[in-house]
Amino acid sequence: MAHYAFLDENNVVTEVIVGKDEGEGGLDWEHFYGNVRQQKCRRTSYNTRGGKRPDGSPGYRGNYAGVGFTFREDIDAFLPPCPGEGFVLDEGTATWVEA
Repeated sequence: MAHYAFLDENNVVTEVIVGKDEGEGGLDWEHFYGNVRQQKCRRTSYNTRGGKRPDGSPGYRGNYAGVGFTFREDIDAFLPPCPGEGFVLDEGTATWVEA
């Protein structure tokens, strides 16, 4: 089972669903779900937080997407909302850190 995030026109996550595993049935599921919804769709990993998996290995797309997260194409990562002034983005971990 894989998870997919739907994005609005500003790349903000509007919904996350459970879907088919990547490659299952020989389809590109990001593309398939995006076409069905007429919305941009990106796969997200339930086991990724702060750029890592629980075992410390590299994660997939920064963080598990949640409603209100933003997808940054340039770093291929989901970012949580900024917690407030005085925080800067650590692009390596896709997390906000105090400046």
